[in-house]
Amino acid sequence: MEKDTNRNTHVLQGDDGIGSVQIADEVVAMIASLAAMEVEGVYSLAGKVTNELMSKVGVKSLTRGVKVQVTGSSVKADLALSLEYGYNIPATSQKVQEKVKNAIENMTGLTVTDVNIRIVKVNMEPGRQ
Repeated sequence: MEKDTNRNTHVLQGDDGIGSVQIADEVVAMIASLAAMEVEGVYSLAGKVTNELMSKVGVKSLTRGVKVQVTGSSVKADLALSLEYGYNIPATSQKVQEKVKNAIENMTGLTVTDVNIRIVKVNMEPGRQ
């Protein structure tokens, strides 16, 4: 029983006498960004959030470069990434897509229909691999 309660929050479980479970779009975006950053070869999200900074930044910074659209029980995610030089772009992108899809579906119960990746930069700094 999923329905929108407002623009940014979605009901995952309806009122069955115990209560309800709601999830905000920002939470889905945060799950996507954390999953993407776990993939080897991903340097940062488009918002300049690198692995080193992830533990020090807030949710707003963490979700830069990630846009999610939740409609009913379906999720569409768009991620803008910077990759490390030397990694295969199609293979790394596919790993990100799989990781993001699995993380969102396992943690929320929502169905991911699309995970679109846009590569905005390749990091050329030496010694980062």
